[in-house]
Amino acid sequence: MASGVPEIHYYEHELSIRRVIEESGLQDLDQALNICDLSSVERKHRLWQRLLPRIRPYYAVKCNDDPMVVQLLADLGTGFDCASKNELKLVLGCNVSPERIIFANPCRPVSHLEYAKEHQVANGTVDNEFEIYKLHKHYPNSNLIVRFKSEAKEAQCPLGDKFGCNADVDATALMLLAKSLNLKVTGTSFHVGSGCSELEAYDRAIKKAKNLFKFGELLGYDMDLLDIGGGFPGSDDGKFERISEIVNTSVERHFPDERVQIIAEPGRFFVAAAYTLICKIHAKREVRNEAGKLDTVMYYLNDGVYGSFNCILYDHQVVTAEHYLDEADALPQFKSLIWGPSCDALDKISEDLLLPNLNRGDLIGFSNMGAYTVPIASPFNGFEVPKTLYFRAI
Repeated sequence: MASGVPEIHYYEHELSIRRVIEESGLQDLDQALNICDLSSVERKHRLWQRLLPRIRPYYAVKCNDDPMVVQLLADLGTGFDCASKNELKLVLGCNVSPERIIFANPCRPVSHLEYAKEHQVANGTVDNEFEIYKLHKHYPNSNLIVRFKSEAKEAQCPLGDKFGCNADVDATALMLLAKSLNLKVTGTSFHVGSGCSELEAYDRAIKKAKNLFKFGELLGYDMDLLDIGGGFPGSDDGKFERISEIVNTSVERHFPDERVQIIAEPGRFFVAAAYTLICKIHAKREVRNEAGKLDTVMYYLNDGVYGSFNCILYDHQVVTAEHYLDEADALPQFKSLIWGPSCDALDKISEDLLLPNLNRGDLIGFSNMGAYTVPIASPFNGFEVPKTLYFRAI
């Protein structure tokens, strides 16, 4: 491999986590390990193309900014949703043209806008009048994508309190203001919420977008971009298929003109299932009741909520643990509580799990750990963040 580029390990048929553990010598390491299956990302891309052929994915870099993942998606031809100057640098460094990028942060620092202008990243979202005035001063030739609020009733991470204007009143006022300042409004965007569970929210938002397109056309704007945001699941393909049916039906009804480009901002969809995190038990503790009977076994791992498991705090993820004991089926199960390595009592990974009585040095695996883990992990208390091994099918 080229200097500085991580090695990719290849496998046939199916990636075996047990085999990776055996060959990686994890028992001798204190550092946790991410196992990244790049072929999982490729499979998700094929699934997207099959189920949402008209919607072009713009990968949300904030979800996982691993350069290997970003480069793979760039090679597959996706677009990118960037939120900052550094994310723009990362994506542009993967030979992605500026037309394949949307600067989808409605409230951007001036220096980041100037960087986007310098590199001709023209598409960007906006949701208030102060940002429109900022764009008028610092990037008047940009393409304004008006972001309106249209949230799902159920989502892992609602975003409407922070971003998005009122679709019925504020959005039209912003378009009128942009017109008075000779700025270009070329489309609209929304985000139903990360980890959306109310699937009908997409149809409701697409209807609102159609009304805003009509208003924009009355103002003389050439409205040609609809951004339907994110919210797509990363580990439930059946749910994704149901969302796809709703989106396809709604788009066909409200945006039959194929000249309108429709994009989305999937993040967890591509990467959640691609990562498995392997942690080592470095300490344990038994809690007994007043009668002396074992009540709970506590395990202390080499990664926690200040590292990869930040997804529990930020993303409200419920993690599942897998042990790797061959004879486990015949062993009694105990109520188990899993802690991270730091000295903070908030560093709790999971409780009320049922696990066999494990020992110090045993390994525990956590699947679906690719979303909102890698870019957020920090070495709090001096504990190292996990390293990553990359795998790909032959």
